[in-house]
Amino acid sequence: MNNIKFSAYRTAMKLRRLQKALRLDLLTLASVAEVFREQELQAGERVMDVVEVIHALTALYERLEEERAVLINIPLCVDMCLNWLLNVYDSGRNGKVRVLSLKTGLVSLCKADLQEKYKYLFRQVCGGGGVADVRQLSVLLHEAIQIPRQLGEVAAFGAATWSPAYAAASA
Repeated sequence: MNNIKFSAYRTAMKLRRLQKALRLDLLTLASVAEVFREQELQAGERVMDVVEVIHALTALYERLEEERAVLINIPLCVDMCLNWLLNVYDSGRNGKVRVLSLKTGLVSLCKADLQEKYKYLFRQVCGGGGVADVRQLSVLLHEAIQIPRQLGEVAAFGAATWSPAYAAASA
């Protein structure tokens, strides 16, 4: 895939391939949000261990199998998705992932309109009045940029410059 000339297309192809391999292209944003509520995964700053992530992913894939009436190898999908999430958000393999990281990874690859994904993720970091401060937005952007970083495409998206640029713009 690295022979695709333009980085945005190359990244999109990698994401689509990952999405299909993890079967997340079949999962709606509403289903993801419902599983998060059922698993009581509302606090984005909370840290989950691997066992909690496995429980959440298992519930997610079981719901997918129920809703879509398709046969899914749940243990394989859970294992692959967990491995991907740990590669993206726990590269030191400490066995810990923040709830916001889990949500960002899964929402980014689920089946939904891009604008709906943005709204959902923004609501995860904003305060009670629907407003996010610099720190909250910076945390969300940091979580989001980890995905192209893991795909080897971070340089094309200005990860090194977004934080200083955002801080200057919001000052």
